[in-house]
Amino acid sequence: MPRGFLSAGALLARGALLAPLSGVTDLHMRRIARRLGATATVSEMVAAEDFARGTEEARLRAEGEGVLPHVVQLAGCDPHWMAEGARLAEANGADVIDVNMGCPAKAVTGGQAGSALMRDLDHAERLLAAVRGAVAVPVTVKMRLGWDDATRNAPDLARRAERLGYAAVTVHGRTRQQFYTGRADWAAIRAVAQAVAIPVVANGDIAGLDDARACLAASGADAVMIGRAAVGRPWLVAAVAAGLSNETVAEPDAAAKADLAAEHYEGLLALYGARMGVRHARKHLAAYADHAGGLDRDERTRLVTTTDPDEAARLLRRAFETPAARSAGQAARPETQAA
Repeated sequence: MPRGFLSAGALLARGALLAPLSGVTDLHMRRIARRLGATATVSEMVAAEDFARGTEEARLRAEGEGVLPHVVQLAGCDPHWMAEGARLAEANGADVIDVNMGCPAKAVTGGQAGSALMRDLDHAERLLAAVRGAVAVPVTVKMRLGWDDATRNAPDLARRAERLGYAAVTVHGRTRQQFYTGRADWAAIRAVAQAVAIPVVANGDIAGLDDARACLAASGADAVMIGRAAVGRPWLVAAVAAGLSNETVAEPDAAAKADLAAEHYEGLLALYGARMGVRHARKHLAAYADHAGGLDRDERTRLVTTTDPDEAARLLRRAFETPAARSAGQAARPETQAA
């Protein structure tokens, strides 16, 4: 896919993207989601200064080999370091740079980054301008409705981004002070969609095709972005993308899901090494197991606490076995049942 794919709004229309989730949307989750048919995927949040200074963790978060388009989300509050991080990401093959102005985490907002930038739109604009001026690839920005209900200034921030030449904006339908409580206010995103001519992507509480359709109708947005609902179900984004285009994608069967989960797990081991990979994978292992439903409580506990990659891999596949298959396997191995 050529660079500049986001410069044409029509290519985002009715699409479904995998949201950036810090510590979650690693390289292998993005590879799987995109290969299955997600419109695009976004890297987990990358601290721009750390990335520019060459820290290993930031480098791994920004990795995008085998993912096209490669979208890197950068976070920070200093225009200089945001520009440097953007330059490095472009040099390393990023097709799109996304600026994080929506993260509500205290560790991020305490450093005046993420959604804290929505408290000072003049500073936010300087940061947006620095990133736009640093790279030739398209740039986008992700924001919330505002810092709190008294300052729902997302339309103003979106207009500033559009004037600077940003290709698209994504809006999570909550304020920062809401964190993830209550329900995302999809209708409130409509004010952003009406304020700009560039594509608007709506985010928040989209867990399936019905939600996506309802969100687009309420928000007037051009596309949706799916986050937490895709954890343990990377195939979900593709199904929503297909449905919004009036196409159908068959949900993978249990065996195919097991293969995808195993691919994800093995990829994390390769990316981070066995010791760190097992730890990094735990949130994914838990989510896969919970959606698959094939483990009892003790098995699930072992899955998310073991430090043995082989045991984790065995339990992960077991999670996707149907009760009938498990019974047949136990009958064929009475010595295992007795043990």
